[in-house]
Amino acid sequence: MSSTLEIRALHVALASSPDKSIVKGLDLTIRTGEVHAIMGPNGTGKSTLSKAIAGHPDYVITSGDVLLDGKSILEMEPDERARAGLFLAFQYPSEIPGVSIANFLRAAVQARMAEGEELDATAYYKRLYAKMDMLKIDRKFTSRSVNEGFSGGEKKRCEILQMAMLEPTFALMDETDSGLDIDALKIVAEGVNTLKSGSLGVLLITHYQRLLNHIVPDYVHVMYDGRIVKSGDKTLALELEAKGYDWVKTDLAAATA
Repeated sequence: MSSTLEIRALHVALASSPDKSIVKGLDLTIRTGEVHAIMGPNGTGKSTLSKAIAGHPDYVITSGDVLLDGKSILEMEPDERARAGLFLAFQYPSEIPGVSIANFLRAAVQARMAEGEELDATAYYKRLYAKMDMLKIDRKFTSRSVNEGFSGGEKKRCEILQMAMLEPTFALMDETDSGLDIDALKIVAEGVNTLKSGSLGVLLITHYQRLLNHIVPDYVHVMYDGRIVKSGDKTLALELEAKGYDWVKTDLAAATA
């Protein structure tokens, strides 16, 4: 059975400046099994959108709604949204010195279990190693502190492993390609493609076409001034790569003249 993430007439602002919208009436529907890429110039609200959906405290939704299978998530705390099936992959993942990846993931998996239910250690490690093998990650990786001293590619690979273990319904990937060389990009893309299935929907935020050569989107949306102003298939990303964003701005100005 497919699930749906609906974003309806969404307005988002900084919590410190609630009267100034960054996202301005955005509508989007994502279904499991689909990959939606959002592209656009800096400062158009792409990262703000993903963080607001996940419940980041720096942002406030001033109007509109976000529905997961028809149920509003706006009153949910970030951890409740995660348990409901949302996953946010950060552009700049934080370091957690002294906490191993294995223990971090174990705590995350335990937190999603019913109250009073205990995680079986043997089953946990069997599943963890199976996911690591599937993603071609060396098992020694689990003993390292979360993101401490990691390269950009290692940080993103760690997030893909988190996604694999938590098995979200929808993954919000905020500029996953940021700071990655081509080899690291391919590794991350292979991980996402391995996890992508009929049971996972992906919202992929990126500036560049190069990531979309490896994670082929079903839909590409152009975000400008807090709104989605143009949508298409993967050929739209190629057009943006060739022409930049000025033609989108020109078309928008002509349409509103």
